[in-house]
Amino acid sequence: MAKTATIYHNTRCGTSRKVLSLLEDADYDIEIVEYLKTPPDAATLRQLITDAGVGVRDAVRTKEAEYKELGLDRPDVTDDELITAMTEHPALIQRPFVVTDKGTRLARPVEVAEEVL
Repeated sequence: MAKTATIYHNTRCGTSRKVLSLLEDADYDIEIVEYLKTPPDAATLRQLITDAGVGVRDAVRTKEAEYKELGLDRPDVTDDELITAMTEHPALIQRPFVVTDKGTRLARPVEVAEEVL
């Protein structure tokens, strides 16, 4: 039976490219979701975050300009508001999320992906 994986990938991200290489080297049949072009909907994003065992704030890229511009650095911003912002501004989504039959991980650092290979 073929091993399958889905990676929420940004081609410009070194970490994302390294994780994709790990999957290729491990002979996975890979579905690549370029989330900047095809962002996940709120339900999918929430499920990825939950399944990866991280908090919503851990899944937000805080160094993106939109993070401050949208006021997402305020302590009173809710998880729902963060999810909405990430679906409307996918550059805010931390990367890469990796999904295999062994689980889901937010593969930062790269080594975290090995937990689901």
